[in-house]
Amino acid sequence: MKIGVIGLGYWGPNLVRNFLALKDVTKVTACDQKEERLTNIKEKFPSVELTGSSDHLLRGDSDAIVIATPVDTHYIFARKALENGKHVWVEKPFTSTSEEAEELLNIAEKNNLRIFVDHTFIYNGSVKKMKELVEKGELGNILYFDSTRINLGLFQRDVNVVWDLAPHDLSIMMYLLNHYKVKAISTSGIANYNGKENLAHINVFFDNNCFAHFHVNWLSPVKMRLMIVGGDKKMLVYDDMQNFEKIKVYDSGIDYKSAESIYEALVQYRIGDMFSPKINQTEALTLAAKEFIASINENRNPLTSGIEGLEIVKILEACDKSIKKMGELVELNTPVYY
Repeated sequence: MKIGVIGLGYWGPNLVRNFLALKDVTKVTACDQKEERLTNIKEKFPSVELTGSSDHLLRGDSDAIVIATPVDTHYIFARKALENGKHVWVEKPFTSTSEEAEELLNIAEKNNLRIFVDHTFIYNGSVKKMKELVEKGELGNILYFDSTRINLGLFQRDVNVVWDLAPHDLSIMMYLLNHYKVKAISTSGIANYNGKENLAHINVFFDNNCFAHFHVNWLSPVKMRLMIVGGDKKMLVYDDMQNFEKIKVYDSGIDYKSAESIYEALVQYRIGDMFSPKINQTEALTLAAKEFIASINENRNPLTSGIEGLEIVKILEACDKSIKKMGELVELNTPVYY
């Protein structure tokens, strides 16, 4: 299989490296308008072919096109690739609007082509372990999902902090709670510098009384990647900044017993053991690249397909509507779920 990579900025070189390492990939062609980026790739990966023309790459002999460019270009490149009969890998978020995402899905279905959206954390060993624990019922019924992803920078020119950082944790939420339906969104935030929000709080309401909260921020003096998943049996903490014991499961919670009168209700706190499960250390992007190739060879949708990408874009659009109205609740006409 021949792979073309468009965009060699921050993430592009990692994509080139991972696709080069796959035995099913016979050629990788890298594309960027900046000559210094092409030179850098050639020095690191001598076997990679280079081009400064995206049109040349999109019309060339590549079987699949990997798009690692700014969000506002995703739709343009993906559509051209699909219309030229090529499978597509797109960085998150999938597109700038749900209408664009739906059109790309229709073109792909019509031409029997695969769309892969790079929600990389779904392939992360810690997240896969979290999924395993949730599926096995270790945590019980999920009551809440609380996430913090904050750091100093990097400010993006084309999207706000919600579109930049939240897709990571939204995709994890949707992956873990795939049977839960999102019914409404409320988002508040502020833009301090370039007119695009650099800090935001997102509230997600599900139809079964489950609740999720996300804090994203480009203007924090510390870097945090912290997630808490609370169940009625156990609770889980995922701290991606830790080198060891990234996941800790606590046998803690509340036992609530109601009586005839609310004044007689009994709340008992339960604090038990903590354990940290073993995590698969394989690079997430390696597993993602393998899944993309496998989905093409097996003629099936990948785990993180355009369908999942569309669902995240719908939530991001609802966030934008809410944040412009200072946190007003935005109901989703069609409940979003994986």
